[in-house]
Amino acid sequence: MKRSVLRIAIAASAIAATTLTMSACAPGAPADDGTFTVFAPQGTNGTLEDNVFSKAMEEKFDIDFSWQTTTYDGAVANEARQISLASGDYPDAYFLVPWVDGFTRNEVLKYGKQGVLLPLETLIEEHAPNLMARFEEKPEWRQSMTAPDGHIYAITQWSECFHCSFQRKLWMNSDWLDNLGLEQPTTTDELVAVLRAFKNDDPNGNGKADEIPLSGHNNESVIDYFMNAFTYAPISGGNRPAPLVLEDGQVALAAQSDKWREGLAFMRSLAEEGLLDTAAFTQNGDALRALGDNAGDVILGSAAVLHPYEITTAPAEDGRDTAYDAVAPIAGPDGTRLATWMSPVNPVGMFALTNKSSEEERIKAIELIDYLVTDEGNRLGAMGPEGEAWVPAESGDVALDPELEPTFKPLTYDEGSNASWRSMGQYWDSLEYRNAQVFPEDIYSTDGYERRLLQATQLYEPAAPGEDVLFPVEKLWPDPETSAEVAELQTNIATYVSQAQAEFVTGQRDIADDGAWDAYRSDLEGLGLPRYLELMQAGYDAL
Repeated sequence: MKRSVLRIAIAASAIAATTLTMSACAPGAPADDGTFTVFAPQGTNGTLEDNVFSKAMEEKFDIDFSWQTTTYDGAVANEARQISLASGDYPDAYFLVPWVDGFTRNEVLKYGKQGVLLPLETLIEEHAPNLMARFEEKPEWRQSMTAPDGHIYAITQWSECFHCSFQRKLWMNSDWLDNLGLEQPTTTDELVAVLRAFKNDDPNGNGKADEIPLSGHNNESVIDYFMNAFTYAPISGGNRPAPLVLEDGQVALAAQSDKWREGLAFMRSLAEEGLLDTAAFTQNGDALRALGDNAGDVILGSAAVLHPYEITTAPAEDGRDTAYDAVAPIAGPDGTRLATWMSPVNPVGMFALTNKSSEEERIKAIELIDYLVTDEGNRLGAMGPEGEAWVPAESGDVALDPELEPTFKPLTYDEGSNASWRSMGQYWDSLEYRNAQVFPEDIYSTDGYERRLLQATQLYEPAAPGEDVLFPVEKLWPDPETSAEVAELQTNIATYVSQAQAEFVTGQRDIADDGAWDAYRSDLEGLGLPRYLELMQAGYDAL
C-alpha cells in the first residue's frame, strides 16, 4: 500500500507536467514580428486583448501586445506556464498574478541560470526611476527579489494589504445565528455545535434540509483556519512550499506532527457528520460563489476564505452579502488559538522578461512596470479609470486610517468590468497607499468593504504566530547549486501533502488508523523529506 501510494503520486506528477491542459492553455505559434508576446492569466470578464488598460498601455508605450492566456485556476495556470517553458515556444515576457501562479525562487534561479529569464537590474537602474524610488522607500523589497548572484530576474509584489496579511479567515452567516439564537463560536466544541444547528435546525426557514454548514474552494486551503486551533498552519499550497515551521530553531514540516494529525482528525469528524462540504477540496472559486448565490433561499452557512465576496456576489437583492461576518480564531482543546500570517514580501515573481524579447521591447516593458508602481499607474492598472473605478478625495473625506491625509475614493467594485488588469497590475501596495484611501463608515455597503475587511482582520492580529514559529520563506533563496533539487523535492512534497490531507479529511484515508498515518509519513520520507529539510535548514542558517 505504501509503495503504491507513492508510485501513484509520482506518476500523477509526471503526467501533469506533460499532458494536462495542452490543448486549452499551451501557447500558440510564435507571434508576428513587431508584437510583444506576453503569457498571462485572463479572467471571465473579457479578453486581455480588449482590456481598456491593455489598450492604454499599448498606446502609451508603443507596444503591440500578443497575449498567450491561461485561466485564474492556480493548478491550470501553473501547468500552462510550465508547458510554455518546456516547449521552447515561450513568450517575450510573463505578466503573472502572485496568488494564482508565478515564478518560485527555485524557478527564477533555474531559468535565470539557463538564460531564459533575463537580468533586470540594469534595465531598472537606467529606465525605471519610480521603481528605484520605491526600492529606496522599501529596501527590503529589492533585497527580496535579488538572487544570490546579484541579479533580479523577476519583479515581485510589495503588498502591505492588512486584510491579506491574515488570509485564512472563517466567514459565518450572522442571520442564521440570529435565527437560531446562537452566538459566534469561540472554541472547536462551540463550532461543532453551531455547524450542527446549521445542518439540522433549518436556519434559512424553508422547511428543507438544504443547508450547507461549511464550505470553501481549492485555491485557499480550508484546512488552515481550523488547523490553527491545534498547531500553527503557515500559508501553503499553489506554488508555495509545504507547511514549514521552526521548532527550537530547526526547520520542520508541520504537516507530519501529532498536532497536525489531531487537526486533520477534527476536520474529518466535521466531514463525516456532513458539517463540512468536501467539495471544498475540489471546487473552484466560481463554484463556491454559485453556492452562495443560490437562487431563492440562502443555503451556505459559512466558508473559510479570504473575504466574503468570495462567498456571494455583491450587492445582493436580498442583502445576503452583508450577512457573513468574520469569526475570530477559535481555540482548540488545549487552548491553542493561532492565525495564519503572511509577510508583505511576496517571494513569487510576477514579471519576467525572456531571451526571446528584443532590446527595444525590454525597455518598453520595464518602463511599463515603472509606471505601474506610481500612484497613478497603480490606480489605473489595478482598479480602473477615474470616475469609473475611483474619484479623488474631497474635503471632509475620512481615510481608512483617520490620521492620514485622504488621497482617493474607490468606487463600487464592478465584477464585470474589463477596464483594468486588477491583481496583475498591482506591484506596489504599501500600507500608506492603502490606508490613505477613503471608505464610508458603513462597513456593509459595497463602498465600505475595505473598512469591513480591516475590522475583521483586527480580530486575527492578536493570534499572530511568534518569530520562534515562523519559517521566513520570504527571505530564503536556495543555493544555486541545489536549486533544481530543492524545486523537485518541494513540488513533490507539497503536492503529496496537499493530496494526502484532503484524502484524510474526506475519508479516502483513515486518519484514525496508525498504519495509514505511518504510511503517510513513510511516503514523505520516500519523497526526500529529510533531504528537503536539510537544504531548507542550510538556507535558514545562512540568513
